[in-house]
Formats: sequence, structure tokens, C-alpha cells
Amino acid sequence: MSSARALLRRMFDAAVSAAQPAHCLPPHLPEVPKGRTIVVGAGKASAAMAKAFEDHWPGALSGLVVTRYGYAVPCKRIEIVEAAHPVPDTAGMAAARRILELVSGLSADDLVVCLISGGGSALLALPADGLTLDDKQNVSRALLKSGATISEMNCVRRHLSAIKGGRLGAACHPARVVTLLISDVPGDDPINIASGPTVADPTTCADALDVIRRYGIEVPVAITELLESAAGETVKPGDPRLARAETRMIATPQMALEAAAAVANEAGYAPSILGDAIEGEAREVGKVMAGVAQQVALHAQPLGPPCVLLSGGETTVTVRGNGRGGRNVEFLLSLAIALDGHPGIFALAGDTDGVDGQEEIAGAIVTPDTLARARAKGMRPRAALADNDGHGFFGALGDSLISGPTLTNVNDFRAILIDASMGSNP
Repeated sequence: MSSARALLRRMFDAAVSAAQPAHCLPPHLPEVPKGRTIVVGAGKASAAMAKAFEDHWPGALSGLVVTRYGYAVPCKRIEIVEAAHPVPDTAGMAAARRILELVSGLSADDLVVCLISGGGSALLALPADGLTLDDKQNVSRALLKSGATISEMNCVRRHLSAIKGGRLGAACHPARVVTLLISDVPGDDPINIASGPTVADPTTCADALDVIRRYGIEVPVAITELLESAAGETVKPGDPRLARAETRMIATPQMALEAAAAVANEAGYAPSILGDAIEGEAREVGKVMAGVAQQVALHAQPLGPPCVLLSGGETTVTVRGNGRGGRNVEFLLSLAIALDGHPGIFALAGDTDGVDGQEEIAGAIVTPDTLARARAKGMRPRAALADNDGHGFFGALGDSLISGPTLTNVNDFRAILIDASMGSNP
């Protein structure tokens, strides 16, 4: 029997592999148009998507996509630009402006293929009229620390943008627009994947203003005026400029979880997918998951060991401490504290893009002796959690999960392995 650590890592790798553009994009190619084919896009997977598109497209094409620094993939006909994530920078802003220029003046015979994946909100950064990049950067930092959900953050981002919230799709009119999506959001709603640059937006400036006020986010006067005047309104459902726009979901968190479940089955562990859209404060989700795992271990409910509990989604972290953050490691640290060394329970949590928070670390692994090893080193788990320092905690134990750039992104992956026969042996 493989060790718990090795099995957890194989499941994570399977989840990531299932969302690789080289595998999931080719079946979704649109028909070759009479006119030109322009490829644009943004996200952590956009460069890998561009390469997959180039490799399988039978006709001529040109284009530009923007991805995170370190996530570029060499392409022959599509230009790849790198920019900052999660806080936007000038490179992303310049790329967004160039993308709008590329899709201007098209005809009804032309086709725009938009390659969108998680991370596109920051990478495709073009402030609305009257706003500056500095305004966008400050709001982004505040939102990331506020505890707001991804849908709430993206509602604000759409209404402060000159390209998101359907604006890119509208700019392509009258060309046909086909958006290929890799989902990193709970519910797989296209409006929340990279803040929906090519899809209609039913939310309003008033909704965005409500999010800002609800979380007590301080914003420049220019942002308040933009939202209160409705000058930042997005493209709405029924807009004729989006009549020829369609979306195709090519990879989702559910697909990744199903791939991991197959690996668990092959290893003799019964998999249970608890949900692909779990949200909430990471530390609170950790407590809940610990309770579920203990019920399984002690009472074989809702299933008995050996088994694996799988889940996905995007939790949030309200940053109050001075640590390095990361929602997956915060979840795991809270989980470990709640389990308190329960024998036979192991866990892995990681972001499928290879970056948990702003660290070049995907996540970490918990074993039954995690707390004991930490205390032997003089570490205080509860203090680390209070300081939002999950990365520091697991890094000191040598339990960080480091994958490097995965070139895709279907959000967070969590696996809790329960096997009483393993005891406390990691």
C-alpha cells in the first residue's frame, strides 16, 4: 500500500492533469470562419490554452494573451505577455489595451476566440475612465484582505473596469465570439471567471458599492463617484452587441475532483466528493471538515474507512495577522488543530495553479503527528493560525506542497484520507 503522502500527491496531480489545456481544449474548437481568426485571452492557464489552440487550429490566426509571470508557454502565432497577479501592474494594463485594439474594426465574417481562466481579473486590468491603475491596485489589495467572496470581489472589479463585465465581448461586435473557459470559481458562473470580459453582467454599480461598504473598504473619491453615478455600469443581458457571443466550459473543479476520485478508487480508497463549490472562512471550513473526518473515523458515517473525502471551491481569509497568508494552508492548520492528532487521518490542500495566496507554494500536507512535530520544534500552532501564518508553519515542518507553475487553474483541491490501519505513520 502506498503511503498516505504519496497517494494524496497522486490525487492532486491527477486533478491538475485533468484541467490541462492540451487535454481539455481540443474537443471544443469552433468552426473555422470565412474571415479572420483573432485569439485573445487572460488567466493563469491562458498561455497553455493558446499553445493548445495553435497546435490544433487548422486555419490562419493571430492574437495576444496575458498570463501570470512565470506561466508563459512558447507560441508561434499568438503573442504571450506576462503580468502581475493578484495585484495588477502596468504590463497587464498595457496588454488589456492592446487586446481591445486587436478586436476593434472586425466584420461579421471574423471570429474572436477568447481564452479565459482564473486570474484573469488581475491580469486583464484596464481602469474605467476617471480611474488610475493605482486606484485599482489599492482596491485589489483591500479586497484580498477583506474576507469578501470571489463573486463579491469580481462584482467590484467588473464595475471599475474598461474591459471586463462584457465590455471585451461588446468591443468584438459584429464578429462572432467564442469564449473557452477554465473555471476556478464556485458554481462555474462565466460572469465570475476573470470577471466575465465577454459575458453579460446582471449585477449593478449599486451592488459593487454595497460590497465596498459591507466590508468597510476605503476607496478613492473617484471610485465612489463612478459607482454612485452608475458611470461604471457593465454590459447587460440582452445587449445586441453580445448576440453572437457564446461560452464553452472546457474544464471545471468537478472534473478535477472526479479525476482524483478515480485515483483513490484504484488505490482501494472509497472516494466521496463533498462539493466542488465550498466557500467560507478557511479556518471555519477546516473545523467543519475535521468534524466530518472524525465522524467517518469513529462511526463510519457517511462512509467507512479506508476512504478519501474530496472537495473544491474557494475559501476566504480575513487577514488580521502579519503572516504570509494562503487560504489552503490556513484551512489545513485549522483542520490539524481541530483533529488534535487523531490517528489515521491525513490531508492535503492546494491551489491547482500552484500558488496559494501570493506564495509560490501550492499548499501543504497534514499528518496525524503534525502538531506533535511542531511542538517539538517550539512552534505554537494556534498562534500561527491567529497570525495567518500557515505558510510559515508548514514550511518549518517541511510539509509545504510545491508544484511549480501548473499552467492551469480550477481552484482549490482538498483531500482528507482516513485509514485507521495507518495509525500515525506518515
